[in-house]
Amino acid sequence: MKQASPSPEAVLRSYCDYLSVEKGLSRNTVVSYERDLQKLLFFLKKEKTSWTGAGEEDLVRFVREQSQAGLSARSLARLISSTRSFFKYLVLDGMAGGNPADGISSPSAWLSLPKFLTLEEVESLLSRPDEDDPHGVRDKAMLEVLYGSGLRVSELILLKSEDINLEDGFLLCRGKGGKQRIVPLGQAACGAVRKYQNEVRPLLAKGDSPFLFLTRRGSPFTRQGFWKLLRGYGREAGLASKISPHVLRHSFATHLLERGADLRSVQLMLGHSQITTTQIYTHVSRDRIRKVYDQFHPRA
Repeated sequence: MKQASPSPEAVLRSYCDYLSVEKGLSRNTVVSYERDLQKLLFFLKKEKTSWTGAGEEDLVRFVREQSQAGLSARSLARLISSTRSFFKYLVLDGMAGGNPADGISSPSAWLSLPKFLTLEEVESLLSRPDEDDPHGVRDKAMLEVLYGSGLRVSELILLKSEDINLEDGFLLCRGKGGKQRIVPLGQAACGAVRKYQNEVRPLLAKGDSPFLFLTRRGSPFTRQGFWKLLRGYGREAGLASKISPHVLRHSFATHLLERGADLRSVQLMLGHSQITTTQIYTHVSRDRIRKVYDQFHPRA
């Protein structure tokens, strides 16, 4: 008796387990891939095409539909990467005879340059928390660490008290795929964290929580909770349209490169596995240098 083919949902679950267990990808990356592939499976179902019978033309139509829906070049590049990786998995597992996504080229993601804040905008943002209020002291420390170390928001909220060394000015970050890196921390961030640890954290701690930054309930922040907090300060600073946790990470990298930091050092601090990912910030710096040249050189 012929065995029934697994459902698309079951295959997707199996693929996500493969990404997590065998490839060692972070939970956030797996969730992003899963979200992309749910869109793909929904599209194929709408087109009355099975996932085992999808061809290159089907996938091109899918990508075009997502592009027309407003997906950015960077998100499209990840979508294509997710799709290509998924069908490669199907081939390796004997569920597909070939990879119909192999011939689909990714858009030039570098054309979508990262947003970042000027130094004046960063200063305005960092000055918003009220340091006469305990929660303002905590928020100030979180913002200083985020900008001062270039962490991802997921890395910030999972920092533990033992991960930060205020005497020597560095922190231990647990990044994507369980990788660890040591990141320097400046005097401003160290001072803000020291004040928070001495004056505020004991008031928030309920029990013996290992996490550094705690909510009013004594629990660690969620990504959405910190994003809401940051957006509020962004509104106060007049930056509501351009603020996000990743914008502060972009600002960290851009400001370092503009002041002469070498690309390899910035790569290590950001935790990028490939230097090509970090090179996008050189486009930003060159763009700003060109504007300065055009504005101020007498023969520009």
